[in-house]
Amino acid sequence: MRLAVIPARGGSKRIPRKNIKPFVGLPMIAWSIRAAIDSQCFDRIVVSTDDDEISQVARTYGAECPFVRPPELSDDHTGTIPVVAHAIAWHNEQGHAVNDVCCLYATAPFMQAQDIQRGLDILHSGNADY
Repeated sequence: MRLAVIPARGGSKRIPRKNIKPFVGLPMIAWSIRAAIDSQCFDRIVVSTDDDEISQVARTYGAECPFVRPPELSDDHTGTIPVVAHAIAWHNEQGHAVNDVCCLYATAPFMQAQDIQRGLDILHSGNADY
């Protein structure tokens, strides 16, 4: 399975609620979800969040939120790698073997589907490990 993981915790300090703040007519996270969908590179597009409102917005724009991110991965000091690893482990535990993973940030409104497609092509060319 090809998995897109969009980390989006609810406790942003510098810009509160930044993941769902409006940006050019859409919540910020919607732009990343839309690019992932338009790329047609993924079997699942999952938002890893600890926040009910972010989950609701993510689902509205086509992403899945099949789990709640645990508190130990939702603080100010947790990096991206443990969050993505948690999403992979969750899928593996559910019997969904993950082959390819892409981390897309919720606050990347200029990401384009073509960028994602190019990244997958590079990964599959054998010239990249990740």
